[in-house]
Amino acid sequence: MTDNIHPYQRLQIELAELIEKTVPGDRLPSEPQLAQQMGVSRATLREAMRAFEGQGLIRRRQGIGTFVVGRTSVIESGLEVLQSIETSADSINLKISMGDLRINQVNADSDLARQLGVDEGSPLVRVERVILGDNRPVAYLIDILPENVLTAHDLDEGFNGSVLDLLIRRGSPKLLKSYTEINAVAATSEVARALEIQRGDVMEKFNGWLYDQDGRVVDYSISFFLPGYFRFHVVRRVGTLLKSEM
Repeated sequence: MTDNIHPYQRLQIELAELIEKTVPGDRLPSEPQLAQQMGVSRATLREAMRAFEGQGLIRRRQGIGTFVVGRTSVIESGLEVLQSIETSADSINLKISMGDLRINQVNADSDLARQLGVDEGSPLVRVERVILGDNRPVAYLIDILPENVLTAHDLDEGFNGSVLDLLIRRGSPKLLKSYTEINAVAATSEVARALEIQRGDVMEKFNGWLYDQDGRVVDYSISFFLPGYFRFHVVRRVGTLLKSEM
């Protein structure tokens, strides 16, 4: 019966069977070995493996190998309301934690000055951290804020990884809305290292601007999410036709 299956589909079936038989945490054979074993090029094999990585079934680690991971809960969130990963995870009783954390004081270059609506050279705080789910990296988050909104001292104690939650709890500034751009991008070397994946792997990237009630940008964020661990959706109302279209 499999003789009529497209070679790429057959490759996916064989990979699925191999992953199913492998104990979570164990490493798969190397790409050259798998490509030879399955009679395909490394490029074709790598493309097929991306689909399983997107489902969260395998994790490729640069220079180490490809590992099978157990099924994990998916963090699902609607995009109509801005909320932190921590809040979304709490809603499904999924335990997450903060991994590596870096806090730096920087001065606004021309790009950051434009994103935040501040003067070049203005003092900013850059907060970078990795979010762990089931003790493995699932998101890499960067927030950049004016120092008059947040200082490094504000993050000294009790910071759980969410700048948004911190601002909400503090109640100042008064937050009004957020604008977010969503794109699929290839992981850079920096992102790949943070998330322990291969450079070039496809990521979900959110660029966000958080506004206070005075219309000021108080947080410019760049967030990278591993496909397979997150599912985002939006509820949309049905529009009406213009009179000229009726």
